[in-house]
Amino acid sequence: MRVLGIDCGAERTGYGVIDSDGREHRLVTLGVIRSRPGRPFEQRLAEIARGLREVILQSVPQAAAVEEVFHAANVKTALKLAHVRGVALLTVAEAGLELGEYSPLEVKTSVVGYGRAEKQQVQMMVRSLLGLEREISSEDAADALAVAICHATRGELGRAAS
Repeated sequence: MRVLGIDCGAERTGYGVIDSDGREHRLVTLGVIRSRPGRPFEQRLAEIARGLREVILQSVPQAAAVEEVFHAANVKTALKLAHVRGVALLTVAEAGLELGEYSPLEVKTSVVGYGRAEKQQVQMMVRSLLGLEREISSEDAADALAVAICHATRGELGRAAS
């Protein structure tokens, strides 16, 4: 199954697409959709939506996965993140993709085996699970790949492989 993972962010929304049978994963593509901070927020959301639609069109995933909203110390930041997440969910729904939503704890547990893992540990395990020779240059893309791997191992596909 081809899975799109999305790491929502107002300035940088990471994405990663993998092919997986629930046990083995292969990288298809990864990247970051950057919105321009000086533009009005609604225009930035439109940029993110356009970018996600383009990724979906080019990579043709069968499913998508995003992290659930976590509690942030800054309410304004959490609200912006929720808006971006809403755009991602709408874009996924428009494409007719199956959607998985996972807490940060679930993502880290499925990738690293430990729910309190640090970002570096997650990046290292994503690289290892995908058999990549080089480090993933973007934290946002690495996080998106972790979400995709989580969906592949914890979703329907992962249960079928057990």
